[in-house]
Amino acid sequence: MSRRRIGFWYRLAAVIAKPPLVVLFKRDWQGMEHIPADGGFITAVNHNSYLDPLSYAHFQYNTGRVPRFLAKAALFKAPFVGMMLRGTGQIPVYRETTNALDAFRSAVDAIERGECVAFYPEGTLTRDPDQWPMAGKTGAARVALMTRAPVIPVAQWGANLAMPPYAKENKVRLLPRKTLRVLAGPPVDLSRFHGLEPTPDVLKEATEVIMAAITALLEELRGETAPAEAYDHRKARAEQRRKAAGEGRK
Repeated sequence: MSRRRIGFWYRLAAVIAKPPLVVLFKRDWQGMEHIPADGGFITAVNHNSYLDPLSYAHFQYNTGRVPRFLAKAALFKAPFVGMMLRGTGQIPVYRETTNALDAFRSAVDAIERGECVAFYPEGTLTRDPDQWPMAGKTGAARVALMTRAPVIPVAQWGANLAMPPYAKENKVRLLPRKTLRVLAGPPVDLSRFHGLEPTPDVLKEATEVIMAAITALLEELRGETAPAEAYDHRKARAEQRRKAAGEGRK
């Protein structure tokens, strides 16, 4: 999708969102050359702040290829927000309902139309104590293997310093002025999975390859080394329940 086809609603969203982003934050953007100039593709992005969709959308908007995000269906019910989400072509996600597959079909359709679909493979804000990417869910890998579209890994850091995930006091910390850092990498090589039956094991392995690429980019942004094993929120909750049950029997 070329810049001239971004459309009215996305341009309106940019008119509203870009001025405060430019004024309130500094920017460090790298890797724009990896965003495909044409054709359908997927971006897979880490998620560590309620602000980072704006930060990432700003980055990609400036490449001329606007992203279609998968967003919680409840957001589409809000009067103004819902209107903007629908107008900009975002994709509603209906979790644990009979419409749960609609997002998958819509993502595939968008890619086949030559658009970009942005996934947060973690499925929610990271719960890793140090804000590294968690173990990913398989939706992005499933769409990637079905469409064989390029998967561009993207790491971002900085929005979380302005609005930390799950902060007890959900306040925006604008001072000192934060830098919104975004780094896109080359397409993830998923060729070894092409032609394979998309079994749970295949999708899990492909997802791990995608998450490893995102994590490596975030290591570069942060100048730090991520844990050897990605944080798995379900395993952590199960372990907490097990410990609580053990303490309850004492």
